[in-house]
Amino acid sequence: MKDGNERVYKITTDRIEPDALFGWSLKPHHGAVVTFAGTVRDNTDGRRTLRLEYETYAEMAEAKMREVGVEIRDKWGIEDVAMIHRVGTLEIGEISILISVAAPHRKNAFEACSYAIDRVKQIVPVWKKEIWADGKREWVERQS
Repeated sequence: MKDGNERVYKITTDRIEPDALFGWSLKPHHGAVVTFAGTVRDNTDGRRTLRLEYETYAEMAEAKMREVGVEIRDKWGIEDVAMIHRVGTLEIGEISILISVAAPHRKNAFEACSYAIDRVKQIVPVWKKEIWADGKREWVERQS
């Protein structure tokens, strides 16, 4: 979903490519484009993971991602923030979330991108279920 200034806040069931937001983020007045890709790893706390399942209420999640973008604009003056979060079943190595922050200077872009993933984990209603190697399934508590 895009807001009136063409910012991207999207929930998708489609595979996320690593460069999906780079072209959107790159503008002549930017000196830095920082992206964060959260990927599915093969273990959690030493326990083998086979895959993850994500669920959400898309409209609310997109609104909350947009809220994070507003917080970044207010705190750093950065307008160009984009986020895509995937839901459904994800295999090891696939991207679950991609965030891009573009700004004139790298320091603010790095800080804002770090802030973005922390805030997404705090306030965006996306629920994650681990599918373990032993066949058990377990919802993961949200971590800040």
